[in-house]
Amino acid sequence: MSTKIKAAIVGSTGYGGVELIRLLLTHPNVEITSVISSSTAGVPIADGYPHLNQIVTDLLDGIDIPLIASKADVVFLATPHGVSIDLSPKLLDAGLKVIDLSGDFRLKDGSLYEQWYKHKPADPAYLDRAVYGLCELFGNEVPGASFISNPGCYPTASILGLAPLAAKRWIDLNSIIIDAKSGVSGAGRGLSQTVHYAEINENFLAYKVNRHQHTPEIEQAISRLADEEVTVTFTTHLVPMTRGIMSTIYVNLNQKRSEQDIHELFSSYYEGRPFVRIRPLGKYPGTKEVTGSNYCDIGLSLDARTGRLTIVSVIDNMVKGAAGQAIQNLNIMMGWDEATGLAFTPVYP
Repeated sequence: MSTKIKAAIVGSTGYGGVELIRLLLTHPNVEITSVISSSTAGVPIADGYPHLNQIVTDLLDGIDIPLIASKADVVFLATPHGVSIDLSPKLLDAGLKVIDLSGDFRLKDGSLYEQWYKHKPADPAYLDRAVYGLCELFGNEVPGASFISNPGCYPTASILGLAPLAAKRWIDLNSIIIDAKSGVSGAGRGLSQTVHYAEINENFLAYKVNRHQHTPEIEQAISRLADEEVTVTFTTHLVPMTRGIMSTIYVNLNQKRSEQDIHELFSSYYEGRPFVRIRPLGKYPGTKEVTGSNYCDIGLSLDARTGRLTIVSVIDNMVKGAAGQAIQNLNIMMGWDEATGLAFTPVYP
């Protein structure tokens, strides 16, 4: 491209914002023109993230809509829940494209958002406008859109693991159990007792049991694919590692299928999608095998005794679960190859 798209990142001092910086710095079609933080405006971002020393030298901007509009074409919102509700409409009304990494516009039912997130919901007009950007499933709605709601990390791994079966209705939709684990970066950079080193080191704990805010997001997408109302059992766990999500999913088949049939379904369903990799039968992915990448790796095992299928789906929560998928959405929005700026190998070991 002769002219690069100008990008601003709001929430640049959070983990999601810093990951966006890392990935966008090497994107051939994008120039970062503003890094923004409401809490530390006026200071270099390298003060808080020394790894960016001599790489990102601009001072952090504050949240100033006219200033952002003068510098950028697209804005990434890597903000806590509740911030984007007011900020996104202002940015959109200023003529900017917006990709929101928070959960504020993912749920189309505002009452569900209020119930699960404990915040007042967004204006319904903007909820309707937001495109849910799970690229492999709903990417056909992204080209030409101006407002993308980026999926959550747990939902990305879980929905991709279930999508082929739900869309083809090969499973008992009342049988879905999702046992999900995340590294501590998913909690953000803020301090809390749960992510304190002495609390999480050599520990493994369940949290938000039956009340995690990503539950209705998973149900909304699976219901859409299956064309009927679906509820799931969704349990989250915190693991003493920095990055990674593993969703282990259990479902009952609604009729007799072979393991090979199921493997072929997944392979054909994701054919041509560069970031979903289906493992050979008998092989199961680990989180380290996708670290630092935009891949979702999926393994399958059918228990012939019970007729129950186990699906293992892994992602890097900071990339495919956040910044990488946001850039994948930008690529599709702009009509570029969806892998642009993302086709790198996972970091291993």
